[in-house]
Formats: sequence, structure tokens, C-alpha cells
Amino acid sequence: MKIAFRPKLLDCLSTYDRIQFGKDLAAGITIGVLALPLAMAFAIASGASPAAGIWTAIVAGFVTAALGGSRVQIGGPTGAFIPIVYGIVAAHGFGNLLGATMLAGVMLLAMGIARMGQLIRFIPVTVVIGFTNGIAVVIFMAQIKDFFGLTIDHVPAEFFARIKVLAAHAHTVDLPTLALSVACLVFLLSYNRLAQSLPPLRRAPGPLAVLVVGTLAAWLLELPVETIGSRFNGIPQEFPGFGLPNLSIHDFGKLISPAITIALLGAIESLLSARVADSQIDDRHDPNQELIAQGLANIAAPLFGGFAATGAIARTSTNVKSGGRTPVAGMVHAVVLLGIVLIAAPLASYVPLATLSAIVMVVAVNMGEWHEFKELRRYSWNYRVILLATFFVTVLFDLTIAVELGMVLASLFFIYRMSELTRIERLPMKEEAHDPRFLYPDGTMRVATWQLFGSLFFGAVNKLEELLDPREGHPEVVILDMTRLIQLDTTGLEGLENLRDKLAKRGCRLILCGLNSQPGSLLFRSGFIDQLGDDNVCADLTQALRRAWVLLPSLMGGDEEY
Repeated sequence: MKIAFRPKLLDCLSTYDRIQFGKDLAAGITIGVLALPLAMAFAIASGASPAAGIWTAIVAGFVTAALGGSRVQIGGPTGAFIPIVYGIVAAHGFGNLLGATMLAGVMLLAMGIARMGQLIRFIPVTVVIGFTNGIAVVIFMAQIKDFFGLTIDHVPAEFFARIKVLAAHAHTVDLPTLALSVACLVFLLSYNRLAQSLPPLRRAPGPLAVLVVGTLAAWLLELPVETIGSRFNGIPQEFPGFGLPNLSIHDFGKLISPAITIALLGAIESLLSARVADSQIDDRHDPNQELIAQGLANIAAPLFGGFAATGAIARTSTNVKSGGRTPVAGMVHAVVLLGIVLIAAPLASYVPLATLSAIVMVVAVNMGEWHEFKELRRYSWNYRVILLATFFVTVLFDLTIAVELGMVLASLFFIYRMSELTRIERLPMKEEAHDPRFLYPDGTMRVATWQLFGSLFFGAVNKLEELLDPREGHPEVVILDMTRLIQLDTTGLEGLENLRDKLAKRGCRLILCGLNSQPGSLLFRSGFIDQLGDDNVCADLTQALRRAWVLLPSLMGGDEEY
């Protein structure tokens, strides 16, 4: 198999100039500043250190931009990963999270090499909306502890246990923390609306603005709130240690399921982000190259202490709005973050966790497509069941189970719908078929003509049984008009073989006519036509009736007379 490896960066460099570099530089600086608070907030919400989030954004962001299949994709930690990463850290520890991330990277790399990028689009929009909204709820709930300043040593990842623990510690609300959280939340919501009237170059990103204001307020007012410094001892002003995570064979086995979850969500979110960006810049990304880049990014990030990363829709859209049009902007964003770590890391110790929780809550609210719930009444029951089942299972249990359930439900409903569209109808005989020689003495027909519509597959093959119904008479020849049959699978083929054999036991012959390309190809390749006889496969219904006249025992040899 030939592996196509061509990052978008190579296509962009051939026409790159100083003007575009200026735009990419400005966009990269903007995204780098925006990514700082988000990377720290997502890491803390995931049960990791803020430094881990920043190095994830640096390493994964650079690799995604340099090797990806999109011109403007910005990679890094995202809110969608919070419930997954938090659950892995809670169950297996941070060290095993690094191993699961690298294993997911290998899976993503293999998906890209195998050119499976297009397959991700087979996931129905109902499943995507369901788990996206579910993840938003889980992220929002995960911030309750830091938003209210609750005194809890460990918050369970499981929904019902988390609700129980939060309720049991509700009386430990810290009023200064709550006041700062609410103030930051109101400021951020108001700022995002007011900043729309400012020119883009003079508009500071909302998360950065609230980070600065919240940190200054806590420092000037000397609020007794928890900060990055008090919980994590700040952010190291140095490069992290480089090396592979320590994993045993036992650890490897239990990390396969979490790794599949990371890979699946990473593929979906990165390709969804790339598709959104395509519509904004009138371009077309390479989904397989993007998966390769995401795989390499998730392999590289854990080597520097980072964790799961993917394409970030919000940061990618901001990159486009800021003028970024090539992967250079994403690479600049990673370099800006690196510079901040090496120069201004000590200042991060003063950042209140309440401020970061407010940022993540707003991200959670904005990532959910809540209007879809209002639109449910416009859609079918199938649509509602799939979306709501995926949503509730994501919130109450697990994202992997939710996606699996959503896909199973979508497949079952699709099979049912397709089987409903598949029909078999008795055709009225043409005038020439009413010749007395085609009739039994009692006036019933010696030839029965049926037409198939749609797809004869495993979900609809039972409809062939209608041809064997005694109430339809006892014809000596059955003609099956397949002009409107567009697809036939192996189960449908087996159904036709059973029909031919059962008709033969009754002394009845089967004739096929009007075969389309796919059904005809399968019938010929399987040997069905050879067993049926080439003469019993006709071009159209008129020719099939002529063949039926020949097959009738009392008319053998009468073709010329007819």
C-alpha cells in the first residue's frame, strides 16, 4: 500500500511571501496568548498540572501545524477531552494517561496511513450532537468544585458518585472563591459581547482578559483563594524531562479501551474542526494527512509530559479570523507559548483556580449545540432517540459507550428504514399475457410477474417470501423484474437461491429480467446465473414473457409461432 504523506505546509510554502508571513505572525501571537489560559484550565479540569496542558499545546500544536492536512488547524488540549482524561487519571494515574495517549497516537497514525479519514464522516450528526452536548454537561459539572471552592479531596469521575460527593460537601462553599468565580463569569460573558464592537487587532481574547483581571483582583484584594501556586507550586520555568512513560504489559492491556476513546474523539474533533475551517477559507483539507499529524502529535506530546490533543475548533476559528492562512500561524502559536513558559512562568503562580473554572464553564456552555434540543420536535422519533440516548449515556456513564450505542441505534434505524423502502409488488400482466395459453382452466395465471424496488439486503430479504404465498396462486413460471433493484448483498443472493430452489420443488421456473450493474455483477460472480441458465436472464419484461411462453410445458417449441 502506497502511503501518501504530504503536509499542507509544503503546498503553502511554494507561494509564501512576506505579506502572508506578517498575517500569520499576528494570528500566531493572538492564538498563542489565547491558548495559554485555555491550556492551563483544561489541564487542571482534567486532573493534570497546568504545565502539562501548556506543553501539550506547545508540542501538539507545532506538530499538528507542521505536518497536518489543514492550512489553519490549531492543535492542543480541548474541552472535549476533559471527562475522558479525568476518568483515566482517576482510574489509572497520570503516568498511564501518557501511555494511553501514545497508544491513541499510534491508532490515529494507523488510521491515517490506512486512509480511513473519510470513514469518520460516517458517524451520524445525531451521535456527534449527542456526545458533544453530553461532554459539555460533564465539563460544566467538573468545574463545580473549583467554582464554589468546595473542600473535597477527590471528586469521582462517575456521574452518580460525583453528584453524591458534591451534595455531601455543599456546605463547604468558600464565599471569597464563589464571589471571584461569579465576577469572572459575568465579566467574561459581558466582555465577549462588548468586544465584538472592537476591531480585531485591538480586541484581546476573552479568556486572556478575564485571566488578567481575575488574577489582579485576587492579588490586589488579597483574596484567600486557591491559586496555581498554592495547588501546583506554579509552572516550572524550564523544559520538561524528555522520555517514554513507564508502562508494563499489565498496564498496556488496561489502557487499550481508554486509548480507543482518545483516538476516536481525537479523530472526530480534529476532522470536524478542519471541515469548519474549510468553509471559512474556501479550502479542502486532507483528512488522512490530518489523522497522521494528530497521531504524531499524540505520540510526541507525552514525551514532554503532555497528554491527549486534537484540533481545537475555537482556536482554529480564531486563527482564521485573525488572518492566519497557512500552517506557519500554528507553528508561531506554539513558539509564543514556549516563550511565555520560559520567560513569564513565575507569574502563573498567582492565577486563581476560580478564574480558570469560570473560563472552562463558558467554554462548556459555548461548545454545546443546545438549540438542537428545541428542534427535536421537528424530527423523527429515530432522530430523537439516537441524539438523546447518546447525550444521556455520555453524561451518566461513558463517552465510549455513548458513541457505540449511538452508532448501533443509528445502524438499526437505518436498516429498518431501508427495509421499509424495499418493496416487492405483483405486476399486472401485459395484454399478450392474457392469451388463453397462459391461463389455467380455472382462469388463474400460469405466469406470475413481480417487481423488486430498492435494496435486497439482509434486512429486507424476508420480503421474497411473499412470492411463495399460496394465496398468490400456483404459477408454473415466476418472472422477477429487477429493473428498480439498485443493490443486492450476499444475504439477498442467498434469498434468491432459496426462492429458486423452493420454486423448483413446486415445478415452477424462475426468470430474472432488467438486471442493474451491481446486482448483475454479484449474480454472475456467484455462479447463480450459471445455475439458473443464461436463457432465463432477460433484458426486459417483454423478453421475459417470451421466455415464459417457451418454458410452459404445453408450449415447448412454440417460440416461432408466438
